[in-house]
Amino acid sequence: MTVIDAVPAPAPSDQARARRFRRGAGEPPPELGPRLRLVRAVLVALLMLCAMMLLQLVVIGSRQHSAAQQRQFDRFRVQLATGTAPIGPTDADGHELSVGTPVAYLTIPKIGLHEVVGEGTTSSALFNGPGHRRDTPLPGQVGSCAIYGRQSAFGGPFGRIDELKRGDMITVSTGQGTFAFKVIDVRHEGDAVPPGVAANAGRLLLATASGLPFVPSGVVRVDADLDGPAVIGPARVRSASGLPTAERVMGSDPGTLWALALWLQVLLGVSLGVVWAWHRWGRAQTWVVFLPVLLLVGLFASGEVARLLPNLM
Repeated sequence: MTVIDAVPAPAPSDQARARRFRRGAGEPPPELGPRLRLVRAVLVALLMLCAMMLLQLVVIGSRQHSAAQQRQFDRFRVQLATGTAPIGPTDADGHELSVGTPVAYLTIPKIGLHEVVGEGTTSSALFNGPGHRRDTPLPGQVGSCAIYGRQSAFGGPFGRIDELKRGDMITVSTGQGTFAFKVIDVRHEGDAVPPGVAANAGRLLLATASGLPFVPSGVVRVDADLDGPAVIGPARVRSASGLPTAERVMGSDPGTLWALALWLQVLLGVSLGVVWAWHRWGRAQTWVVFLPVLLLVGLFASGEVARLLPNLM
């Protein structure tokens, strides 16, 4: 018996490993079937969408909020200086203010908050900062003004309003002057509502989500009474019953679902291209070509998904 005959035959698993080694050295990987390609593409699309969603809410959204606030501040400062800042629900031509129009500048020294308040409280409107609920008067006017802001996403400007205490001061500047409010209550779900605002007096209501960041479990509200005389403002165009659901507490903005459907289709198509190129070109070439496209499409898709999330989150 020769030495070669004395060597035992490799086990099946060893043979399989040897075949894989030879294939990796020069043979291309086996072709995926249509179903497996589709499954892999869907997984790539979901992974990219989740990653971009997290990036959108935590990083990109915060930068978007800061940039929007700077633009709004510059615009509102000029309007205050020239006496053209809005003091009601319509502009000088009688048209209803567009969503996002700056209407007030909100300052809370206790928590270091300095924010321009825009008109409207839809989820997309609150990307850029706090929003004024359109069926309520502006701050400082007779009645109760409501301002909504996000707790965590897109800069989370109202993330610390639950730290306010009775007696803390809030300052708001509008086209009718600067008004000081004194906090009278901070309440969570189930807490008693304070007595209604007195006749010819003004009140400010701040609202945001409560609970863990990005996992809202309720709403926290801050009530503050105007410290001084209230001013008369124009009648509101919208009533509480006529306010769209998207602008109410924890509302979402489904108005651009068509855009989300479009971007998801594009994302899936690009993901199919990634799977195809992965097997035809190789990993390095695939990522060089498709990664920028995936990031861009994922960013647009995640932005549309963010509109469907609660406006106070």
